[in-house]
Amino acid sequence: MTSTDSKIKTGDSIKSKNDLPPMYKVILHNDDYTTMEFVVEILLTVFGKSLEKATQIMLNVHHKGKEICGIYPREIAETKVETVHHLASSKGFPLKSTMEKE
Repeated sequence: MTSTDSKIKTGDSIKSKNDLPPMYKVILHNDDYTTMEFVVEILLTVFGKSLEKATQIMLNVHHKGKEICGIYPREIAETKVETVHHLASSKGFPLKSTMEKE
């Protein structure tokens, strides 16, 4: 199978991509108030990124305005977005996180 095939082998059966649950991108958005250190902390704790990867994503958020932090099934993506908003709010930051279908 090539990487462009739309079928994925799982055990003894083959499922098409359409049989898999839809995935959602979780995105962080830049603002003028949330500190870079807090964004890195979110990426480390909520998204399980390494310090190097978290720093890279944070810089992309800062310079490009937004960046994908991960791709998850809908329920997990929703939980990550809610967690980011809760932690940011508890620290007084307006950090925005959204999700969009992949």
